[in-house]
Amino acid sequence: MSYTVDFENVSAIGLETSPVASALAGLRANEARYFMNKYKHEFTVTAASESKKTLDYVSRILEQERKIEFHAMPLETSRFQVENIKFAYVFYEDGLAVNVMYTVDDPKKRAVGFKLSDGMDVPGELEGKFKFARQKSKLAGTIRGSFFVIKGEY
Repeated sequence: MSYTVDFENVSAIGLETSPVASALAGLRANEARYFMNKYKHEFTVTAASESKKTLDYVSRILEQERKIEFHAMPLETSRFQVENIKFAYVFYEDGLAVNVMYTVDDPKKRAVGFKLSDGMDVPGELEGKFKFARQKSKLAGTIRGSFFVIKGEY
């Protein structure tokens, strides 16, 4: 079942099992607000158990580009295209959000982003491999983020 994320009334629907559920809900709402403001696109998520293709797509990129495999349980995904950019998101139980930004017509503008919910530790799979910048958000508190550029074709 799909859920359109409401960034005005933040809800932890679908994220209840996370130890940082409210912070992860704020992070998810922050993403929803961004896409509404920038692209007038409603950010919709689907339970990870119903979105194997999206999970496989993100996992394949992480594995092939950086040999990263997360052990945390994926809770939700989102996959859509706005303008010439394809996006895929996975929200994990530990509070991590991974997004793939894949510009269709410009190989230089493709990246994987990592965002850590307020209150979570850096996952062991990323520790020491990435530097995280801090960003303040009214919806999510402090978000720590990092990224890497995608080199392959997916």
